[in-house]
Amino acid sequence: MNKLLIGLGAVIAVLIVIASSSLFIVEQTQQAIVLFFGKPQETIREPGLYVKVPFAEEVVYYEKRVLDLDPPKERMILADQKRLDVDSYARYRIIDPLLFYQTTRRVSEVSGKLTPIINSSLRRVLGNETLLDILSGKRATIMVDIQKAVNDAVKRFGMEIVEVRVRRADYPDETRSNIENRMKSEREREAKEFRARGFEMAEGIRADAGKQKIVILAEAQKKAETLRGEGDSQAIKIYADAFNQDPEFFAFYRSMQAYRKSIGSEDTTLVISPNSDFFRFFGDITGKQATK
Repeated sequence: MNKLLIGLGAVIAVLIVIASSSLFIVEQTQQAIVLFFGKPQETIREPGLYVKVPFAEEVVYYEKRVLDLDPPKERMILADQKRLDVDSYARYRIIDPLLFYQTTRRVSEVSGKLTPIINSSLRRVLGNETLLDILSGKRATIMVDIQKAVNDAVKRFGMEIVEVRVRRADYPDETRSNIENRMKSEREREAKEFRARGFEMAEGIRADAGKQKIVILAEAQKKAETLRGEGDSQAIKIYADAFNQDPEFFAFYRSMQAYRKSIGSEDTTLVISPNSDFFRFFGDITGKQATK
């Protein structure tokens, strides 16, 4: 009885193993290839529960979803002979599992297949464009051309390129250093030109100011001489009119001015004869000399 139970249990266990080996599930995000002793037998694209021959058939699963590829940075030469280190990325999906299995087998091998194709397409398309084209509105068209070129090349692997993008494009280190030095030299040259131009303008302004100063001073001096001459003329006329109106008073006034100028200061010393005409108004207001 015990032997019968043990045998029955063994049979059930074998049946469970066989059943589990005969059934497999394909998820919504998966597609599969059924291999019969290593040879592709069937392609399954729809999700569900499927049956296979235990121990004879094997199932290989592939993603239906879009996958990412990040190739290493590559140096490109543009149509204007400028060099750029281009950092790109791509997104792809497997559209033919059988062809993918026959040409690539594993997703881990995709990078080795796609990276040279992507870089070659980038090099070919960018080699016909200038840096200005890449930086301008033409960039989107360039990316479409690159994607088409890559797609044409990867169809034979059962893949489709959904997107190719240039993440970053930089000048190589040595080129960037040369550009920075050239820009620095250019800025220094411009600064020197601005300083020279400013100095020249300052000199011009100073020279113009000097000329204006000379002209203004000359005009002022001329005007002063004119005014002085007019003043002297008027003074002479006033003196003449005063003399004509009252010669004696005019003589008296002129003598008073002479006294003030000559003896108005405390340290002035005059040695003059008392009978000199200079003192004629000291004796008589009429200016006549006093008689002894």
